[in-house]
Amino acid sequence: MAAGPCGLPHSGTTSGAACLSGRPALLFEVRWHRIEGDPVSSTEELAKTVAELADRVRSLEAAAEIRALHHKYGYYLDKCLYEEVVDLYSADGEVVFIGGVYRGRAGVERLYLGRFRQRFTRGHNGPVRGFLLDHIMMQDVVTVAPDGRTAKARIRTLMQAGVHESAPELRERVSFEQWWEGGVYENEYVLEGGVWKIKRLGYHPFWHADYELGWARTAPMSHLIPKKTYPEDPLGPDELIEGFEFFPGTDVVPFHYPHPTRP
Repeated sequence: MAAGPCGLPHSGTTSGAACLSGRPALLFEVRWHRIEGDPVSSTEELAKTVAELADRVRSLEAAAEIRALHHKYGYYLDKCLYEEVVDLYSADGEVVFIGGVYRGRAGVERLYLGRFRQRFTRGHNGPVRGFLLDHIMMQDVVTVAPDGRTAKARIRTLMQAGVHESAPELRERVSFEQWWEGGVYENEYVLEGGVWKIKRLGYHPFWHADYELGWARTAPMSHLIPKKTYPEDPLGPDELIEGFEFFPGTDVVPFHYPHPTRP
């Protein structure tokens, strides 16, 4: 039997992962054609394989960058770095949050720099001693478009938040002394100037739970759902979304991806 790549016995098809000792295995195969008993690769097939692998590498790199982008978003949000958060959005970015849509740069700034920053940090950009706001990001499913210029992601978050007893002046800014929050993101991203940015962040916080009561006995935070749009409400959204409700409501946020086993 003739020797194939890497000196391994050759039987017609050799896994490309066999040569990548110590590196993540790439899921591809290089097919060899026998001409007069010698393994010779077709130039056209080799070019096609290289092009396919290049596309797959671009897609994998894009997915990794998008995943990192969202995790960075979470870290900035944890520390109330709202100006840094705003700069993660594309020029025409928008946010869907608790029954409202905040459109464009003005809408994004109205939510983060107006509503959030004014409420939680009284206009200060950055953390405030005694205020906890940790977002754990997980279960991410990232889908990159074939052209490699747009993408979508579904991500779950579990938030732990509260104010320390040594900072009682913060208590009036929040609904609970300490609480949990759970939600799902369905986001869209765009490659802008060679940099991945958030085009549409769709955050759907399903439930809140007072730490002492738990989610079974905490009343829905329905008072947070906007009733008016901007400018009637100076910090309101540009559009209202009908039908949003918190737990015990159990609406399903539509999946951006197809079912993996159904036609």
